[in-house]
Amino acid sequence: MRPTKPHSINQLMQRVNDIAGLTLGQLANKYQFKTPEDLLREKGWTGQLIEYVLGATAGSKPMPDFEELGIELKTLPISYKGTPLETTFVSVTPLINVTGMTWHNSHVRNKLNHVLWIPILGERDITPFDRTIGSGFLWQPNAEQDALLQRDWEEQMELIALGRINEISGHLGDVMQIRPKAANSKVVTDAIGPNGQIIKTLPRGFYLKTTFTAEILKQQFQL
Repeated sequence: MRPTKPHSINQLMQRVNDIAGLTLGQLANKYQFKTPEDLLREKGWTGQLIEYVLGATAGSKPMPDFEELGIELKTLPISYKGTPLETTFVSVTPLINVTGMTWHNSHVRNKLNHVLWIPILGERDITPFDRTIGSGFLWQPNAEQDALLQRDWEEQMELIALGRINEISGHLGDVMQIRPKAANSKVVTDAIGPNGQIIKTLPRGFYLKTTFTAEILKQQFQL
């Protein structure tokens, strides 16, 4: 039976505590999910499994996964040493109609306002079935973190508004980068060009850099 949506933060965190220490395979078996041999072709599988088990409802809508609680779910693959193994996708980057957008009304801030992090041991030599789920925790950006995120968002969104999207690379941003997000190079979308005209380009996404998520883990677990 599909888990119902959690009605309180306490109920959500009880579920989070219940799955800590299980492997992805054990959890998948419990809910009749098929565990893939590898995650290269099924990158989103881990997140979908955890979303399902915890009762997330937002799906692909541009709002936090637990809509009524205002909490976003993020799984975070970590190494044996407890450091993040990859950047964390936040949301799709808007590339047109960006005039009047501000950090405070952005999807990125909405998503990062309150996050449930689920660390998962994700070293490549561990099969998806045997990857262990760690202790999940709630996080909200402090004033300093919020300011860093805002600065990166504003600097990169300004380039998009000025038609300078091709100047954006993963090197920009101290804590958050914009980079292409598409299944392949044939997927294109509209963006603002150098002279204000509409051009075709790869879709982009906002990603948290591993240095930033490493700090979040450090803050939580006093590593």
